[in-house]
Amino acid sequence: MASGNPFNSILKTLEKPDGGEFGKYYSLPALNDPRIDKLPYSIKILLESAIRNCDEFEVKSKDVEKIIDWENTSPKQVEIPFKPARVLLQDFTGVPAVVDLACMRDAMKNLGGDPNKINPLVPVDLVIDHSVQVDVARSENALQANMELEFQRNKERFAFLKWGSNAFHNMLVVPPGSGIVHQVNLEYLGRVVFNTNGMLYPDSVVGTDSHTTMIDGLGVAGWGVGGIEAEAVMLGQPMSMVLPGVVGFKLLGKLRDGVTATDLVLTVTQMLRKHGVVGKFVEFYGEGMSELSLADRATIANMSPEYGATMGFFPVDHVTLQYLRLTGRSDETIAMIESYLRANKMFVDYNEPQIEKVYSSYLELNLEDVEPCISGPKRPHDRVPLKEMKADWHACLDNKVGFKGFAIPKESQNKVAKFSFHGTPAELRHGDVVIAAITSCTNTSNPSVMLAAALVAKKACELGLEVMPWIKTSLAPGSGVVTKYLQKSGLQKYLNQLGFHIVGYGCTTCIGNSGDIDASVASAISENDMVAAAVLSGNRNFEGRVHPLTRANYLGSPPLVVAYALAGTVDIDFETEALGTGKDGKKIFFRDIWPSSEEVANVVQSSVLPDMYKATYEAITKGNPMWNQLSVPSSTLYSWDPTSTYIHDPPYFKCMTMSPPGPHGVKDAYCLLICGDSITTDHISPAGSIHKDSPAAKYLMDHGVDRRDFNSYGSRRGNDEIMTRGTFANIRLVNKLLKGEVGPKTIHIPTGEKLSVYDVAMRYKSAGQETIILAGAEYGCGSSRDWAAKGPILLGVKAVIAKSFERIHRSNLVGMGIIPLCFKAGEDADTLGLTGRERYTIDLPSSVSEIKPGQDVAVVTDCGKSFTCTLRFDTEVELAYFNHGGILQYVIRNLIG
Repeated sequence: MASGNPFNSILKTLEKPDGGEFGKYYSLPALNDPRIDKLPYSIKILLESAIRNCDEFEVKSKDVEKIIDWENTSPKQVEIPFKPARVLLQDFTGVPAVVDLACMRDAMKNLGGDPNKINPLVPVDLVIDHSVQVDVARSENALQANMELEFQRNKERFAFLKWGSNAFHNMLVVPPGSGIVHQVNLEYLGRVVFNTNGMLYPDSVVGTDSHTTMIDGLGVAGWGVGGIEAEAVMLGQPMSMVLPGVVGFKLLGKLRDGVTATDLVLTVTQMLRKHGVVGKFVEFYGEGMSELSLADRATIANMSPEYGATMGFFPVDHVTLQYLRLTGRSDETIAMIESYLRANKMFVDYNEPQIEKVYSSYLELNLEDVEPCISGPKRPHDRVPLKEMKADWHACLDNKVGFKGFAIPKESQNKVAKFSFHGTPAELRHGDVVIAAITSCTNTSNPSVMLAAALVAKKACELGLEVMPWIKTSLAPGSGVVTKYLQKSGLQKYLNQLGFHIVGYGCTTCIGNSGDIDASVASAISENDMVAAAVLSGNRNFEGRVHPLTRANYLGSPPLVVAYALAGTVDIDFETEALGTGKDGKKIFFRDIWPSSEEVANVVQSSVLPDMYKATYEAITKGNPMWNQLSVPSSTLYSWDPTSTYIHDPPYFKCMTMSPPGPHGVKDAYCLLICGDSITTDHISPAGSIHKDSPAAKYLMDHGVDRRDFNSYGSRRGNDEIMTRGTFANIRLVNKLLKGEVGPKTIHIPTGEKLSVYDVAMRYKSAGQETIILAGAEYGCGSSRDWAAKGPILLGVKAVIAKSFERIHRSNLVGMGIIPLCFKAGEDADTLGLTGRERYTIDLPSSVSEIKPGQDVAVVTDCGKSFTCTLRFDTEVELAYFNHGGILQYVIRNLIG
């Protein structure tokens, strides 16, 4: 078990310049190891965490050595433990996490322990931002109306989260209507350096949302993980990760006049996609850094998932400190941050000679080469320079159906769909804009692009331009600060005049919560098969995401969203074609309404003030009337409502005792499914709509829920009854037991009956028969979805035998107590002649001390075939989880013991 920290000899005191001390810290320079000076800044954060948490059990001295020797070890895919400083959640992923914590408290009580010991050991911040939809737009009361609808739909989920915020220490819940999780993290929650009981260390965060990477722009290491991993981190467990390669991205020069941060991020995204950065960190450096505001850096960091990197990291420098001042962090805090990072050689000072860092590979971009652009029509990295947009659009109409094609026949390309919009005759052509949304933390966190959009609106209004009334325009800022500076600048009224009223403080259109478009517009699109367009300042534009009826979706800066709304189409060359006619009958061009960088900088200077951030975030914890009126019990144990279809007490700990159950093998198990390669977590646990003929739909109807109120699997992740029934409920699932038929069914081997996967699993379970799954390569790839591991354990699955596993999914299976096994190289179910109709026995020693990580294990079938697999418990800590029946059981027993 754990022992003392072998690195206590490098524990130093950080003195304050005027006497006294900030606290103690583990000093990296005190190790006197020249390799540390050459490490990328992002790797130094992993190193400091390993040193501070070294106990020779969860984190070992050899892990510290692996990180120091990063230059040699990172190409070898070595695993290291990492203990992040805090956890970030949004409401879709936060509900199941709080359900698990509530259920662990009940288990503690039943075992005679103190339920109040179940509390996050690191700070957890949960921001409710994924539930608001743009039901009402282009109206002064849109904000209030949308919020009322949001509360009606989600009252039960919100009340549960509010109970959690009171019942658990170390958990802050930011109420609906406050902002978008990543912008709130940047402007308010980000610590940069922690001081916990006199111990100083760098801030780091894992979040249950892929765009957690936005905080990397503030010099805080952060990225997205799955729910089970996040819960384990909350409860003090280390997460296992591969020590990543780091791509050094050098920036030179400065952006040209009129070019925005959005143009820059779309350029960087395209470059990094091409370079290939999946699973790596990207670290930015070079003299161009001093020309990039912190908000510009955060925009680039935000889109890490779109270029595929784990992080897009900007080390802390003077620009970071300046932003901390602007956002109202105290002088004392900023002094501590700077002193600590300088003492630990983690601060970049461009006035001093730079020690050349070593990177795994190198890229370079001169900011002067960036030109105005948008991305689309279907992927964030398909960048189109603005000057080529018209030609690119026509090519997309011609091209065969694909990422850059709609295959519209030549003779139909000029089709005009005539319709009546509330009594006004109207027309729609291919490429006409029907949604224009200023949305998403990617851009609404950046005052320069937001105020640029407002300046475009002002110039357009003064020249007499208007936006067609059938275009659904909306403005959804990621924090209340945006409203304050738009009002201070006197520019919000121009945005309102063009229909960009504030509709809510949340993700909205960027995550597909765009609401309905007018029925007349919807019919014109579907009846005439028009390729309608959406233009948004978001980070994702995959097909079907923004709105079911917009087949073309373009990402662009907020001022470009306004420009395209005014033009009414993406089929335009801004250089040569007019946006419209002004009030004096004169043609108005793009150049007439586009502000210079100097104009924008002047408005930012006079309108964006530190007091705005202070006032906004002082009020944030006070909530709003609707949130404050939610009445929740004050008990520390949750009183589960047996009739609820949103929140349900899961059965993970029902028969738990203080003695660990010990390792279990598998005896005479049936094969529940036999799958091929690349089974994603979406196949295993879908997030979207609940099919009317599914077991989950039957459960909901049996509980009196009308079909129109089914909502999605995503919104019902707090109810294990629905999520278990939704496991393997994907209508695109290919199960080889079905001999070519596609769908969420399988064969009950003893009777040969074909039923839903859930019904077959329950039949085995009630007969006391165990089940396993056979799979191909990359089992569990895609989103890191915790229900893809929780669902199978509740179906009774004991083991998964695959050719290979996606990293996070394998650790989620381990966390739930399912045995992950890999076929030997060159073998799989086909080469071994397995049909899935055999019964499988896997013998494991009954004492965990006799099992070794990665050892060979024999699998024997009832038809005489046997084969050897690799046991994919990769560390001693994972074996301890298995011995206890899962990570949450391990934590409970340790807290009592």
